[in-house]
Amino acid sequence: MEVIEGFSINTKLNLKNPVVTIGNFDGVHKGHQALINTARERAKELGGSSVVITFSPHPVKVLCPECNLRFITPHYEKLNILAQLGVDYTIVIPFSREFASITAQDFILSYLVHGLGIRWIVVGYDYHFGRGREGNIEMLKEYGNKYGFGVDVLPEISIEGFVVSSTAIRKVIKEGRVHFAARLLGRSYSITGPVLRGRDRGGKLLGFPTANVDVGDHVIPKEGVYATWVTFDGKRFKGATNIGYNPTFGETQLSLEVHILGFNGNLYGKEITVSFEHYIRGEKKFSAIEELIAQISQDVEIIKLILR
Repeated sequence: MEVIEGFSINTKLNLKNPVVTIGNFDGVHKGHQALINTARERAKELGGSSVVITFSPHPVKVLCPECNLRFITPHYEKLNILAQLGVDYTIVIPFSREFASITAQDFILSYLVHGLGIRWIVVGYDYHFGRGREGNIEMLKEYGNKYGFGVDVLPEISIEGFVVSSTAIRKVIKEGRVHFAARLLGRSYSITGPVLRGRDRGGKLLGFPTANVDVGDHVIPKEGVYATWVTFDGKRFKGATNIGYNPTFGETQLSLEVHILGFNGNLYGKEITVSFEHYIRGEKKFSAIEELIAQISQDVEIIKLILR
């Protein structure tokens, strides 16, 4: 996949019969995958290229910074997943308030028709675009008829009666329903980040060394213990992951700590990926260290059974 950064109103690209789908694509979930797969199929029919247009930073970061939006897939992770899905080109438009003020008509003409030479566009049933979300599917079809590009409109994707969307998946993750989130995403929800230096209590005090992972802008699952897979250096390990405030030790800062089964090396500064499989239990405050050690031992045995 080729990534094209900085696409603007004055850019002109020379791509072969581009078939486009547009969106923020946070999570690149089952609904997004349906759009992408349809675009790839259309491109194959036309002997053209599949093109994803997305934005960086996420529009909410610009238009509502106080919202403190967290992401299912931060930008670099999103690009990796798009590449894995076989997209030919991903165009990244720098999002700004100035870009947000562009009319729907100008976006179609300047970006899609003249800048890209669009041959086809694939969108979801509720797609809106342009200043104040004034552009809609009817407008796309009208301009498509006039400028010679086709429009495919896909229906909503539902799983077990649950309409798949990035907003809904963020909510599911925050509720700790990571197993269901995996069904909506088509893969396990994961957090990738560098290992930070912690208080080193896990190994010395409890006998269960942990890696303290920087969660960055990721959506943080509900506090508690999870069965996870941990990946780094091309290897995968079982993990017992705790998200919370370590109430037994009176901590006040949220942390993600993972005990990696069968690994005792030094991971400080190394980037690791923690993939969430099952929620085990909520976070507890223990009256004695011995009780906490016994509970962790029990958690580890349960996690071994779940991940076997």
